Amino acid sequence: MISANNVSLSFSDKKLFKDVNIKFTHGNCYGVIGANGSGKSTFLKILSGEIEPNSGDIAVTPGERVAVLKQDHYQYDEETVLATVIMGHARLHAIMQEKDAIYAKEEFTEEDGHRSAELEAEFADLNGWDAEYDAEKLLGGLKIGKELHQKKMKELSGGDKVKVLLAQALFGNPHILLLDEPTNHLDFKAIMWLEEFLMDYENTVIVVSHDRHFLNNVCTHIVDIDFGKANLYVGNYDFWYQSSQLMLRMINDKNKKAEEKIEELKSFIARFSSNASKARQATSRKKMLDKIKVEDIRPSSRRYPFVGFTPERELGKDILRVEGLEKTIDGVKVLHNVTFTLGKGDKVVFLSNNEAARTALFKILMGEMEPDAGNFSWGVTTTRGYLPKDNSEYFNGVSLNLVDWLRQYSKDQDESFVRGFLGKMLFSGDEALKMASVLSGGEKVRCMLSKMMLSGANVVLLDEPTNHLDLESIQAVNDGLIAFKGVVLLASHDHKFIQTVANRIIELTPTGIVDRMMDFDEFLENDELQDQIQAMYV
Repeated sequence: MISANNVSLSFSDKKLFKDVNIKFTHGNCYGVIGANGSGKSTFLKILSGEIEPNSGDIAVTPGERVAVLKQDHYQYDEETVLATVIMGHARLHAIMQEKDAIYAKEEFTEEDGHRSAELEAEFADLNGWDAEYDAEKLLGGLKIGKELHQKKMKELSGGDKVKVLLAQALFGNPHILLLDEPTNHLDFKAIMWLEEFLMDYENTVIVVSHDRHFLNNVCTHIVDIDFGKANLYVGNYDFWYQSSQLMLRMINDKNKKAEEKIEELKSFIARFSSNASKARQATSRKKMLDKIKVEDIRPSSRRYPFVGFTPERELGKDILRVEGLEKTIDGVKVLHNVTFTLGKGDKVVFLSNNEAARTALFKILMGEMEPDAGNFSWGVTTTRGYLPKDNSEYFNGVSLNLVDWLRQYSKDQDESFVRGFLGKMLFSGDEALKMASVLSGGEKVRCMLSKMMLSGANVVLLDEPTNHLDLESIQAVNDGLIAFKGVVLLASHDHKFIQTVANRIIELTPTGIVDRMMDFDEFLENDELQDQIQAMYV
């Protein structure tokens, strides 16, 4: 068990935490959520001992080992991949080094004999004889092939380094596992493997993540960091979100009788508990949900943006025709014979092992990049809204406040009209007068979404729309695209986003495309199709 006892932390004049008291117990997985800047990652650093709180303390059950997912991707550059994983168990690795040093001596003393015997006993107790096998098994699950195991970390790609550091954190069955954004830079297959691993993990897991699908699959509890407090809730992210929003609506509906509110909440808990009984983490979570009382549910104090794309013009029959697009970037073919037609109602996610392929396609379709070959044509009734992956050109060197920045893209120049669209993305009052050049990454994306909503487009192209956004904004964009009546072209790493929005999957490979009308889970679980796609990357 690990617990925070009266923990407080301030940086200069900013108070992050005040008198936080929370216990993390054996066998549970805790998802830590909170708005950007609320201190989620800092909280994990306090739990790991990397940061000392101003007051209070962290208590760990004696004898229990804490493992942390390292964020420094260059720390182990001179180590081999296999050694880096085993270094996740510091004591075991130290024993291995000391043993090797003793056995490498030219003269082996009696004292060396006694010491080596002690080390061998402890080595066996720590399951050291299986260390390399266990490390290889973890690496294999994350698709780091044996041909890489003896290479130095500096020889690996950035994505593979992340996987090795994840294997390091998981190695040796730590009692308490602290993971900060473990799904970042992982492909969908690796994320699925990690979900399976954590579902079967019997110890304590505390994870910060913006991946709602991941949080829903692995978490038994949610820790909501808000206003300097860490509030603990039973259930996964969807349960926390839906129940807190339901309670908020109940409180705001003053005409509804208290008894009716209680019955509606009880019904919600029962429905969600029933759904949980079908999940992989079934039994424990269902038992916990069954014990929840209405008074345990509290409304979230978090503010949610509103994203709503309202087309000004109805789409005709012809939307988009693409024929034989080809594109090579820096000597690498990213698009080959890309041919497809879009119709009304299509909401398409574009996948690729090479992110440059999706961005190149979107830029070509928006007229920002020329293809090497092929052509495309938009239907005459289409109007396009575009959220690029890199939005810096819209903000760099711009000396305008947000009202004047958005006014550039508005037919109606009235300030109150423009402020209305900024307000939907939580830029109200003086916030709307901030300078566009000093915005954070998430704020820039919210401004771009305001611009898109203002356009009245009936076709939207979004290249990684969840980048830089907090969970509240991601949820808002997700809901907005589900409700959108137009056509969607989407590139994303967010599993739930894709699963709930897309009705069509197009994978771009260097040797052609795969185009299927199916949902994302069905696409991933079709082994024959996945083998076919993998062969197209070779």
